[in-house]
Amino acid sequence: MKKIKIIILPLLALSILVIANGRTKSNSSYQKIKQVVLNKKNQNQTINMFVTHGHCSTPFGGKIDKLNIIAPKRNDLGNPLEGMIISFEIDPNSFVSCKGADITKKVKTPGLFIDKNNEKITFKSTNVYTMGLDWYQVNGTFSIKGVEKNVTFFATGIRKPNDTSPSFLILEGQLKLLDWGIDYDLIVNGKSDQTVRKWLHLNMKIGMI
Repeated sequence: MKKIKIIILPLLALSILVIANGRTKSNSSYQKIKQVVLNKKNQNQTINMFVTHGHCSTPFGGKIDKLNIIAPKRNDLGNPLEGMIISFEIDPNSFVSCKGADITKKVKTPGLFIDKNNEKITFKSTNVYTMGLDWYQVNGTFSIKGVEKNVTFFATGIRKPNDTSPSFLILEGQLKLLDWGIDYDLIVNGKSDQTVRKWLHLNMKIGMI
């Protein structure tokens, strides 16, 4: 019996050490995978936007601030941006329309996107689902005039032949302005449309590292 204990105890201790060592290596690898590899805070970035309800549209663009993209560092051939995190701010005071000063003035109407506190429009992703190769569903919170709502955008990576990661990321989506209590026609034209279905469409092309 003593001989059995003498043999079993060292084996048990060795097993515990092997398991602990394996967990340490696993945790170390996990931390390595989670390192930030994309951070585009300082790039000069713009966003294309337009408001529409089907038969007319108001196109304009704006300046992006604090664009931040974080993605796990991968050593395999999996989707390179799987698990990414995206956040950015839009300055509504920077809105300019290619159709001239009249449209620019409309999208800068007080109460539409700009409030008395000059709050920026913000987006922060909450989770990202991989839909296919270089194709992602991006869920997050979108804030207009300080009011946050859950939204869903889609992102597509564009890569050159033989590249293992995208050179560009296209982010696009649409929002129903009424979800934020925004009646575009009432604010801009002083009269509410009979069918208040104004949508805000947006897209931007992001250069990647």
